[in-house]
Amino acid sequence: MRTFQRLQSSKWLMLLLVPVCTLLLFTSCTKKSEERPDPIRYRLKWLFNTSVVGDLWAEEKGLFEREGLIVEVKPGGPEKDAIKELELGHAQFGVASADMVIRAVSKGSPVAVIAQLFQTNPLQWIYRPGETEIKTPEDLRGKVIGVTFGGNDEAILRALLAKYGILEEEVELFSVRYDYTPFYERRVDLWPVYRNAQGIIIKEKLEGAGERAAFFDPHRAGVPFVANSVVTTKEMLQKSPEIVEKFTKALLAGWEASMAPESGAEAIALIHRFDPDTPLNQIEQQYAITKRMVKPSADFPVGTIDRAAWQMTEQIMVEQGLIPGAVGVARALAPVISR
Repeated sequence: MRTFQRLQSSKWLMLLLVPVCTLLLFTSCTKKSEERPDPIRYRLKWLFNTSVVGDLWAEEKGLFEREGLIVEVKPGGPEKDAIKELELGHAQFGVASADMVIRAVSKGSPVAVIAQLFQTNPLQWIYRPGETEIKTPEDLRGKVIGVTFGGNDEAILRALLAKYGILEEEVELFSVRYDYTPFYERRVDLWPVYRNAQGIIIKEKLEGAGERAAFFDPHRAGVPFVANSVVTTKEMLQKSPEIVEKFTKALLAGWEASMAPESGAEAIALIHRFDPDTPLNQIEQQYAITKRMVKPSADFPVGTIDRAAWQMTEQIMVEQGLIPGAVGVARALAPVISR
């Protein structure tokens, strides 16, 4: 009888404890859920490759987590527009070129630039020296020049022609597609490439065929068209300044670390892990060129915004009719980290 009573008591005790334990467990889980920050989405401009090494470094080395952030670094591509995703609330941060930013601002977008990753635009034109002599921009006269109509290389080229008084009828513009055959077959004298990407591949192919290759750099010719920069929205800056500051701090720390002399081998291995289809020797060259474009000197702070270059880019776009009129892009430049 006593045994039965003890069992009954134990049964009632268990019935009382189960809801209490359940409540405690639920409260604990809820608390942990509340403490866990919402993930932040960071949309890149292009696929994972050398041009995003600092972004990958910040993610892989846990630099965002050290700032108390959970960041999802998302690859970009032809169908991914970081600014549109910011406007729709699908991302909180992104990467965009200056022409994308300026076009968006001209349409009333609340986009804000918080850091400039590339100090030199990687867009250049490859050519065969000896067959095509380009010692000065004026040497472009009489040449067949590849151009992506509607792309930023068209804006850069037209700005170059205007700057040096070269009439459009003095050159022949050739519409560029993804097929490099017209350049290999010498139907085009100069072909637009990203110096830290396709430029290396095409140069290797030419040299493998016993030919030489050189690059025409519009930046050196006085047309500093700004490339990849980190963007967010003005609302994010106003409502969540701490998150913006922490994100920017971690991101730029990743870029600084990935550009450090002692980080070269590890950075190259990291890129190759995310971009296994590109041979290591090409990644090594891509990394070296990218490093010079992102960090021109050892003491140069990564992420510095070149206001004069932004204003020049806007001026070029106005003069080329790419936007209806001046937008005052300087108002969209909001560097978070003081230099």
